[in-house]
Amino acid sequence: MARIVMKFGGTSVADIDRIRNVARHVKREVEAGHEVAVVVSAMAGKTNELVGWTRAASPMHDAREYDAVVASGEQVTAGLLAITLQSMGIHARSWQGWQIPIRTDNAHGAARITEIDGSFLIKRFGEGQVAVIAGFQGLGPDNRIATLGRGGSDTSAVAIAAAVKADRCDIYTDVDGVYTTDPRVEPKARRLAKISFEEMLEMASLGAKVLQVRSVELAMVHKVRTFVRSSFEDPDAPGMGDLINPPGTLICDEEEIVEQQVVTGIAYAKDEAQVSLRRVADRPGVSAAIFGPLAESHINVDMIVQNISEDGSKTDMTFTVPTGDLDKAVAVLEKVKPEVGFDAIQSEAGLVKVSVIGIGMRSHAGVAATAFRALADKGINIRAITTSEIKISILIDGPYAELAVRTLHSVYGLDKH
Repeated sequence: MARIVMKFGGTSVADIDRIRNVARHVKREVEAGHEVAVVVSAMAGKTNELVGWTRAASPMHDAREYDAVVASGEQVTAGLLAITLQSMGIHARSWQGWQIPIRTDNAHGAARITEIDGSFLIKRFGEGQVAVIAGFQGLGPDNRIATLGRGGSDTSAVAIAAAVKADRCDIYTDVDGVYTTDPRVEPKARRLAKISFEEMLEMASLGAKVLQVRSVELAMVHKVRTFVRSSFEDPDAPGMGDLINPPGTLICDEEEIVEQQVVTGIAYAKDEAQVSLRRVADRPGVSAAIFGPLAESHINVDMIVQNISEDGSKTDMTFTVPTGDLDKAVAVLEKVKPEVGFDAIQSEAGLVKVSVIGIGMRSHAGVAATAFRALADKGINIRAITTSEIKISILIDGPYAELAVRTLHSVYGLDKH
C-alpha cells in the first residue's frame, strides 16, 4: 500500500465526461489499496471566465474579493468529482483549501504556501476516505481565501504530498510526460523516463509549460517524487497502476538517474525583449540603481551582459525582459536616468531565448562550443549568452526559433531513440 496525491488540470476535468474519466483513474488507485488524495483545477476556461467577470465588474477590484471569485472554479470541480466518485461506490469527500487548512501569506492573487498540517488528511486516510481538494487556494493570515496564482494547483498538490509524506505525487495533464523539447516544434522529440529536479526547474523556468516553476521548487526542497502523466490514457490500460514506474516522466533526485545524458532537453521562450543602456557611468552602485527599480516594479530581468569601455569610465549594459514588460521597463529606466547616468536606451522586442539543459554538463567540456558551432552553420546570429552549471541560454532573433530548437535537438543526439 502507498500514499498517493493525484492532481488533475483544467483540460482533464473540462466536462462531466472527463470528470468521469478522472474518477476511473482515482478508482484504480483506491482499488489497488492505496491511500489517495486528489487535487483538482477549475474546468478548462473557467478561471479565465471568472477573471473576466471581476475585471468587468471593476478594473481596479479588491484583490481579496478577486480571490473569493476565482477560487470558486476549483470548488465546483472538487464537488463534481466527489459526487462522481460516490456514485462509483468510493468513499469520497470534497474539501476547500481553507478547510485543510492550507496556510498562505497575505499576497492575495499570488499567495505563497507557508504551512500545511497533514494530520487532517492523514485522519481521513485512516477512515478510508478519498479527499478531493480544491487546488490553487489556501487561507491567508486575514482568515480569507487566498489564491496561489497561475498554475497554483500544481503547487497545492506537491505541498500536500510533502505534508502527508506521500510516496509520490502524480500530476495528470494533457501530455503523457516531459519531452526532450516541444513535440510541436520537433516531431522527433521523445518522452523522458526520468528527469532531475534541477533540470525540470530549468525547463519550467525557461519555457517548458508542463509544470509550474514553484511546484518543482517545492518538490525539490521536500524531495517529493513527482510523476507527470496523461489523464487521457485509458485508466485501466496495462501498466497504468504500476506503483514504481507508471507511464510518464519521473521527476526525482539526480541520484536516482543512473545513466545521465550530457544534455537532457532543449527549452525555448518566445516574446523576449532586449534592452541596452549605452555609455553607462562605470562606478559602484550603478547596477543596483538600474536593477533595483526594475525589481520593485516586478519586472523579471534575465541574461545580463556588461561590456567595459577601453578607458574603464563607461560601460554598455544589455539585458532581457519579457516583451509584455518592455514599455514598463523603459519607463522605469527613463525615471532613473539622472541617477544612473547613461547616454541612451535601445530596445528591441520579438526575440527568443533557446536553452540547452542537462546535469551531465557539469562533467563534460565543449557543450557550449557545440551549440555555437551548430547555430553558426545554420546562419543563426547569437545576440547574448548566459550559462549556469547545468544550462546554456542563447538569445536569437524570433524567426529562427524553430530552426534553432531542431538544430540543437539534433546536434546533441536527442532525436535518437
